[in-house]
Amino acid sequence: CLAPLTFASHVYDDFHLLMPLYVCRVWKGEITPREGQQLKWVRPVRLGDYDMPPADVPLVAMLRDLL
Repeated sequence: CLAPLTFASHVYDDFHLLMPLYVCRVWKGEITPREGQQLKWVRPVRLGDYDMPPADVPLVAMLRDLL
């Protein structure tokens, strides 16, 4: 049930990031944070209230519309 949604493209000082965004609506088990990150379930309207890397910011409106 993993489906591609869109991608983010962002130029940082020392590299260009091209990051795909996937949507998964059904899963089994528990989600596991990677690389020391914290996870939190929030309502879509609150996504903009959280700090995130610059490359992720344009994805917020798209996720709000989808969710």
